[in-house]
Amino acid sequence: LFLEQFSELGGAQKCLLDLLPEIEARGWCASATLPGNGPLVNRLRARNIQVHSIPCGPYRSGSKSIADMLRFRRDVLHQVSVLRQLNFDLLYVNGPRMLAGAAIAYGNRMPVLFHAHSHIPAGPETWLTGWSIRRMNATVVACARAVAPNVRAAKLTVIPNGTPDMGLRERRWTGWRIGMIGAISPEKGQVEFLRAAAILAREFKDARFVLCGEPSSPQDNYFRMVEKYVDFLPVDLLGWRDDVAPVLAELDLLVITSKAEGMPRVMLEAFSAGVPVVAFPVGGIPEVITDGETGFLVKERTSKALAARIREIILLGQGPLRRVANHARREWERKYTVEAYRKNVTAVMESLVSRRPAVHETESPQSRR
Repeated sequence: LFLEQFSELGGAQKCLLDLLPEIEARGWCASATLPGNGPLVNRLRARNIQVHSIPCGPYRSGSKSIADMLRFRRDVLHQVSVLRQLNFDLLYVNGPRMLAGAAIAYGNRMPVLFHAHSHIPAGPETWLTGWSIRRMNATVVACARAVAPNVRAAKLTVIPNGTPDMGLRERRWTGWRIGMIGAISPEKGQVEFLRAAAILAREFKDARFVLCGEPSSPQDNYFRMVEKYVDFLPVDLLGWRDDVAPVLAELDLLVITSKAEGMPRVMLEAFSAGVPVVAFPVGGIPEVITDGETGFLVKERTSKALAARIREIILLGQGPLRRVANHARREWERKYTVEAYRKNVTAVMESLVSRRPAVHETESPQSRR
C-alpha cells in the first residue's frame, strides 16, 4: 500500500510513479491511499492501481498556524479510521505527514518503509516523525545523506533518486536561454532567480530567462510578486509542463535556487539532457554536483552571487561548458538512472516482506479489524 500526502505531481510523486513498472514486473499488487483528486490519482488509475481517499490538509508551507495543527489532528483521526480498514503486506509511506496516522493505526504489526525525500525541519515535525518511525520500527530510505540525519532511524538506507533519459542534445551556448523548472513557491526561490536575471539582462542583451511551473493558486501573493518581475524582464513564463524534456531541450543553463532540498529530480533530468546546472548548495545538491566538474555551485545564497556566478559561466566558452555537461551525463549514467533507482528501492521492499507470510494467506480482513 502506497500512502501519499499529495495528489499533485511533484518530484516525490514522480519518484513513486517510477517504481510502478518494477513492481508490476515482480508480480506484486499495488494500491494507493492519498488525498484529493489531482493528476497523481489519474496516473495511478491509468495503471489499474486501486486508489483510496484519505484526508490530509491542505496546510500552508513553512511554520504551521494553530488552524493547521487543529486540522492535522482531525485529519490524523480520520486517517486512522481509513487505514484500519485496509489489508496489505507492506506499507510504503511517501510523505512525513502520513506517518502519525499510520503509526497509530498499525504500530509495529507489519513492515513499513518510509521514503524521506526532503529535510524535515527541527521542531514538532521532527519529534513526531521520529516517534512514528520508532513506533512502527520503520525502515527509512533517504534520497540523500543530507536528509538522513534528521530522521534518526535505526534502519536507514541512502538511495539517490533516478530519472529516465531526457535525451542528450548538443548545445552551442549562444543566445543564452537560462531557466528554472519547478513549483512557483518561496521555497523554490524564483524571486532570487528573477533578481539575478535583472542584473544579467543589462549586460547580456540576447539572453532570455524561463520559468516553467505554476503556483498552488493564481491568487498566491508570491506568484503575484513573480509576475511583477516578469512584466519588466525578458522572461518566458511557461506554466506547468507535464513533460520537462522539451523544456530542457531548449535550455542552455538550469538554475536551482531552493531554500531547502533533498535531491531535486530536475537536477538529474538536466544531467541526462546535457544541460549544465548552477545551484545553491542546499540539501543533497552538493552530494551530486562537484563545482566546476559536474555543475556549478553558488556559495552565497543571494541574487547578486547567483548573477555573478552565471556571468562567469556564460564567459567560460563552449569547451569548458561541454566538458561539464559531458561529465554530468556520465555521472547520471553511472548513478542516477531510473532503472538503478527502481532496482535499489524494490530490493529494500522485497527484503522487508521476504520472511513474512502474506497477510491474505494468514488472516482475513475481518479478523484483522
